[in-house]
Amino acid sequence: MMTDASLRIKIPQGFWAGLRELGIAAAEVVRLAGLPPELRDEPAEVTAAQYFAIWQAYADLVGGISEAIIQLSTVFETAYYPPSVLATYHARDYRDALNRMTRYKQLCPPERLRITEEGESCIIELDWHETGQSGPAMLVGITLATLLELGRRGTGQPVAAKLVEFSFPLANLQPLEAYFGCRIQTRAACNRLTLHRRDLDRRFLSYNEELLEILTPALDRSLDERDSGRTMSETVKWIMKRALPGGRPDIDAVARELGMSDRTLQRRLLEEGANFKHLLTQARHEQALKYLADPALDMKEVACLIGYEDQNSFYRAFRSWEGETPSSWRAEHCNARGF
Repeated sequence: MMTDASLRIKIPQGFWAGLRELGIAAAEVVRLAGLPPELRDEPAEVTAAQYFAIWQAYADLVGGISEAIIQLSTVFETAYYPPSVLATYHARDYRDALNRMTRYKQLCPPERLRITEEGESCIIELDWHETGQSGPAMLVGITLATLLELGRRGTGQPVAAKLVEFSFPLANLQPLEAYFGCRIQTRAACNRLTLHRRDLDRRFLSYNEELLEILTPALDRSLDERDSGRTMSETVKWIMKRALPGGRPDIDAVARELGMSDRTLQRRLLEEGANFKHLLTQARHEQALKYLADPALDMKEVACLIGYEDQNSFYRAFRSWEGETPSSWRAEHCNARGF
């Protein structure tokens, strides 16, 4: 199951830019996924379940999975990529790029890559053991296609795969077989991309030693630091904020997200002098102030986004927090900010 260290999954702004290139509105994806609306406007962090929901929403919007995998894998400009991915495009050769991708993928869970070189083959297996479930078909396909796209863009050559295996059924294999340049096997034991080992020695035209000297130490530091400075209380409140648009999160749901029992979670919070109910109140209060500062959201939307089924309950809670109504608070603070 997911650990505290690997819980937060970053959604780069380039993802939304790529969707726009395909004519898909970020707001619609976020809405279908049942997530907070601000995710489309800022570099966002989500839980594994929310990450999967985003990809499922994208799949529901585009319809044909095979075509959508190819489109989104090829539409991205390199400038859209975060540093962890950008570093792979400036590697020395295809092997170096794949090894960097495997290492820096740890900065963007939940999937993991395992690379094995055997005989004339290089096998890259997709692993989801930290989440306890396999990712959506769309995400699996795009992940494997992106690994092949990395080799093609870096070398400037039409690199073809040797075999692609999906653990799920797919209705239309012809576009994917044309894209990967090989046979596609479905209902396999795992999700796996097999390359010709000889292609790993191909030099990258985009090799940039100076840029790698800047990016590599910074990314390595990020790997070293990702486990530090995060309390259980902070992590729990972060999960709550992400879950509130879907209703009031209970301790069982949060504990499952953390891969522990509710009793263990209660003990960990108690050790920090916190309790679940108080953290939930804090999360609602903080999110309420954030949403009220956005004049585009009406009161009913704000109440819903922080997990209240009716406005009256929200009004009573807000009065206990701020000593005034949400409308009064908004009028005062929005006027002060010039809205």
